[in-house]
Amino acid sequence: MAARALYAAPIVLLLCAGGAGAIPSAARPRFDAPPSLKTLAVPEPADLMSYVKDRKAAIRLGKALFWDMQVGSDGVQACASCHFHAGADHRSKNTVNPGQAGGDNSFQLVPGPNATVAAGNFPFHRFSNRDARDSSILADFNDVIGSQGVFLTKFLGIKREKGVDEGQPQPDTVFHVGSNNTRRVTGRNAPSVINAAFNYNNFWDGRANFIFNGVNPFGDADVNARVFVNTGTVRAPSLTPTKVRIEKSSLASQAVGPPGNDVEMSFSGRTFPDIGKKMLSLRPLGKQMVHTSDSVLGAFVRREKRWVRPGLNLTYVDMVKAAFLDKYWNDTDQLVAYDNTGPHVVGKGGKQAANVYTQMQANFSLFFGLAVQMYESTLISDDSPYDRYQDGDSGALTVSQLQGLNLFMTPHDQGFAGGNCFNCHFGPEFTKATVSNVGRVTFLGDLPEQIVERMDMSNGAGATYDSGFYNIGVRPTEEDLGRGGKDPFGFPLSYTARALMIQKGTKLGFPNPPAICGDGVTQPCPINRIAVDGTFKTPTLRNVELTGPYFHNGGQATLMQVVDFYNRGGDFHEHNIANLDTDVETLELNDHGKNLLVDFLLALTDDRVRQEKAPFDHPELYVPNGSPGDSLAVNCPYSSTCTDFIRLPPVGASGRAAENLPPLGRFLDLDPHAH
Repeated sequence: MAARALYAAPIVLLLCAGGAGAIPSAARPRFDAPPSLKTLAVPEPADLMSYVKDRKAAIRLGKALFWDMQVGSDGVQACASCHFHAGADHRSKNTVNPGQAGGDNSFQLVPGPNATVAAGNFPFHRFSNRDARDSSILADFNDVIGSQGVFLTKFLGIKREKGVDEGQPQPDTVFHVGSNNTRRVTGRNAPSVINAAFNYNNFWDGRANFIFNGVNPFGDADVNARVFVNTGTVRAPSLTPTKVRIEKSSLASQAVGPPGNDVEMSFSGRTFPDIGKKMLSLRPLGKQMVHTSDSVLGAFVRREKRWVRPGLNLTYVDMVKAAFLDKYWNDTDQLVAYDNTGPHVVGKGGKQAANVYTQMQANFSLFFGLAVQMYESTLISDDSPYDRYQDGDSGALTVSQLQGLNLFMTPHDQGFAGGNCFNCHFGPEFTKATVSNVGRVTFLGDLPEQIVERMDMSNGAGATYDSGFYNIGVRPTEEDLGRGGKDPFGFPLSYTARALMIQKGTKLGFPNPPAICGDGVTQPCPINRIAVDGTFKTPTLRNVELTGPYFHNGGQATLMQVVDFYNRGGDFHEHNIANLDTDVETLELNDHGKNLLVDFLLALTDDRVRQEKAPFDHPELYVPNGSPGDSLAVNCPYSSTCTDFIRLPPVGASGRAAENLPPLGRFLDLDPHAH
């Protein structure tokens, strides 16, 4: 059985059922609660400087690429387009996916893809008694709140020095109103990139691997992934396809996924070398204003006489050269051709064909992934009221927040109020799906957490699972397998499922984390049954006030709705019982106790995030917000170009207040305490 089932009750206090109990002394930190995030180092590859020449230059490149709208095929979609609000996405129009992960293409929650969701649509699964999952069901929708991406378009090629790719619009059988296409919408809610540097794997299903292969999200599973290294000399270059394996780089693995995805950012068929060929011909952030006090890019804003112009006074070519070791870009005598035999080195000569790339273009995924990872690794929100309290500021938390912390840290027992929250949301990161959680031991009595380990499931049977990934009964398991899915090469995403394959005699051809039992010693751990279907990465709770809607399907609009969900023991408890996390049970919290939990969660917001102060400042961004109207019947003759935008002005290091901008708000501006 996994360590997480062995936690003892906190020593500080006892609680009455549904109540708040006494509060701990305000004179010292809570010794049974996670320490400040300031105590935790950000994970970094041990061999990072085998690739990177200059840290600051790499971070600068990463921030430019993350916010640059030109990365998208349409010249609109940036990485930031789905992560612009506290690292997440709070748009409400054209954000519904009909549940395609489960094979459903019919909209239920709203009339169609360009509609706007409202507070009354939430939660997606509603009971007549919000605290009783056996009460009558008032509503049930398998739709998902995702993020809008690109119009369905076939990639035809890039246009050098142009931010928009050549493409041919394709009829979209799902995302359309009448004969007009709408922007496509992702099948899961966008998680925050803030603090994502701590995650062992990224994306909800963890497919962004701990190992970055320099090419795509899938790590070692892509045995053919190669970058091109100049292993010769200046006079005699020799371009060599080389396998790279960069650990602690799940963010890099994640970063290279969306730019080539034909829902999120790309016309169908575009490759990362195509992206490199395009971006290396463009002015960085060429469509966007950059604040002169931007904490990373401010010194490089483009000026002409007295005027500040869009973009930077650098080129992407120069930025790559400044950031990365020469051997990854300095061969100008040989090219890389991509055809049905795979990538191979060819001599330089004549006009460069569409499927032929320079070394710098061919390696653009390596540069993009590592640079964005290094930028996102600066986005650490470690100055919330909770952090300040744990650092010794006795007045940083209110009485109700301290009482909510007690409930958060207390396991549930019959007649004894507790939230069970800390069992999955532990550590300074407030999630167990992190690098530092592996092998972590606390005084509460748990055993070292492993990547692959055992625990008892809610049906009473033991099973092996991927640490940090849990089925909590948000939706029926079969609607979205999450971590139980497969990668493009046919292998399970789950380390546990791979370990079972190895146990049965299958040779994977690439490494898999060892299956160590919950005792932290036995290896390999005998696997009799796995519980990975319908499991998803535990998200951090930091800044959760600002990152709604919640869960992988976006089905809860407020923090109170989330607390209600846990209080009733999930929405599909019995249906998912074979894979259900044992901590998902009826909690017996009354409304007072639930309000205290919400109060505590609000203490995890870093005001720098709310105000977009450095390092959370950013360039200007035009964010797609659906098409005009709901029916597209008026003022929308061209489906491929018809988009409304929200303009986000550039914000400098001093934050939104310095620009007379209001602080970031909550999803639909809802009260977090509202049911």
